[in-house]
Amino acid sequence: MKNTLLISQIVLSVIITTLILLQAQGTGLGSTWGGGGETYHTRRGIEKVLFYFTIAAITIFASVSLAIIII
Repeated sequence: MKNTLLISQIVLSVIITTLILLQAQGTGLGSTWGGGGETYHTRRGIEKVLFYFTIAAITIFASVSLAIIII
């Protein structure tokens, strides 16, 4: 059981990393150090779906992490 949870945690970490990198696409390095924040940008379409999938994956990852500690 514990091995299954550990493997699922590894898979979820790869999925979360991929989702975060897909969201950051097109932002450039200017916004990293304070630039690029002049306009308000709302999430639409696929950006919104990626955002919600990221939140769901992080929630599942946290739940699996807690389950590993409890077991």
